[in-house]
Amino acid sequence: MEHARSGLQKIVADTLRRAPAEEAAVLAWPLVCGTAVADKTQAIDINDGVLRVQVPDAAWRSQLLGLAPQYLAAVNQFTSHNVRRINFVLPEEMRPRAQS
Repeated sequence: MEHARSGLQKIVADTLRRAPAEEAAVLAWPLVCGTAVADKTQAIDINDGVLRVQVPDAAWRSQLLGLAPQYLAAVNQFTSHNVRRINFVLPEEMRPRAQS
């Protein structure tokens, strides 16, 4: 079973590395955070190495901030784009980013 999981992770990682840089980290988010977190959060975009993830409330943000280094390392394993930071944002903080 472990061999199958390893093979599947390699396939997913290869696919994400070929995805456009602005999409790869967003697509990787549910894989790195797991089902329970992915059900409550949503990766929005990446800009200048910062992945924005919408969270339902301040309690979720607080909890996920403690896990951010692990998530950051995992996202960077799945993508060729260097993600430097993850910002957890509340729904009311969501504003479209200016495209650079």
